[in-house]
Amino acid sequence: MDFCSIASGSSGNCIFVGTDHASVLIDAGISGKRVAAGLNEIDRAPEELDAILITHEHSDHIKGLGVLSRKYGIPIYSSAGTIRALKEQQLAGSLDEGLLHEVVPDRWFSVGEIDIRPFRVSHDAAEPVAYRFSCGGKSVAVATDLGCYDDYIVENLKELDAVLIESNHDKNMLQVGTYPYYLKQRILSSKGHLSNEHAGQLLGEILNDRMRTVMLGHLSKENNYEALALATVCAEVTMGDNPYKAEDFEIRIAKRDEPSRLIAL
Repeated sequence: MDFCSIASGSSGNCIFVGTDHASVLIDAGISGKRVAAGLNEIDRAPEELDAILITHEHSDHIKGLGVLSRKYGIPIYSSAGTIRALKEQQLAGSLDEGLLHEVVPDRWFSVGEIDIRPFRVSHDAAEPVAYRFSCGGKSVAVATDLGCYDDYIVENLKELDAVLIESNHDKNMLQVGTYPYYLKQRILSSKGHLSNEHAGQLLGEILNDRMRTVMLGHLSKENNYEALALATVCAEVTMGDNPYKAEDFEIRIAKRDEPSRLIAL
C-alpha cells in the first residue's frame, strides 16, 4: 500500500492512498489541476482513481471535488451528513447522484482491495469523519480536523504502519495573533483543531513498533510553521509517558504546496 500527501494545510487538503490495483483520494481541497499534477509526480493519474473519500464539507477539503468527479466520473464516499450538506448547499456544484455513496462510521467498506473504516471526529461540520485503511497486512490512517481526541480516537489509530495527523497551530501564536476572538475560540474549542502540543500527545499514545512514518498535516499558515510543529511534537513524544523517542521514527511535515514523497508500506 502506498501513501502520499499531495497537499495538506489550512488552505487545502488532498491525500493519496493506493495499491497496484486500487487508488483513492482523501479529500479534494485543491484545484483539479493541482490534484492531477500531484498524482503525476507519483506516476498516477486522475483517470485511475476509484474513489474520493470526503472527511467533511469545509472548502479546504472539497474545493476540487465537483470538477474531478464530473470530469472523470469518480465515485464520492462520505457520511450521510456530509453528503446532505454538499447537496443542500451546492458546495461542489451539481453532483451525479449515482456517484454518491454514504459511509457509516465504525463500519468497514471496501474500494477494490483496500478496506476502509470511517470513524467519527469532533469538528464543527455536519458529520465529519477520519479514515483508516488496511490492505495486505498494512494499515494507514488520515486524521485531521480533530478538535480533541479521546479513547475512541486512540483505538482507531492503534497498530498503524503510517499516519497523517493534524498539527494545526501553536497555541501561543494563535492567542497573540491577528485572528478575531471568535475565530480563536473556535479553533481552540473541542470542535476546532489540534494544536502541536496535543498532536504530540496523541502521537505518544498511538506509536508502536510497526510505525514507519508519521506525517504532521493541516498546519495553519498564520498560526504555525514547520520547524515549530516538528520541534513541539518531537518534544512531546520524547518526554511523554511512552517507551519511544521521536528519533525512533520518521516524523515529517505534510507540506501545503507540494507533494510528499511516496511512502511504500
